[in-house]
Amino acid sequence: MMDKKLIEMLVCPVSKAPLEWNAETQELICRASGLAYPVRDGIPVMLEEEARKLTLEERERK
Repeated sequence: MMDKKLIEMLVCPVSKAPLEWNAETQELICRASGLAYPVRDGIPVMLEEEARKLTLEERERK
C-alpha cells in the first residue's frame, strides 16, 4: 500500500504530471507520458529506463 501523501507529492520525471497508484500491478501510472513506474519493496523506482510503457488501452482507462 502506497501512502496517499507520498503519491500526491510525486510527479512523473518525464512529463511532470501527477501519478496514479495501481494496487493491482504495484505501479505508479502516468497517463501523460504513458509510463508505469514500478514500486519495489514499497519504494517507487522513478527512473524512465525502469518504467514500463502503457498499452493504448491502459492509457485511455480511467
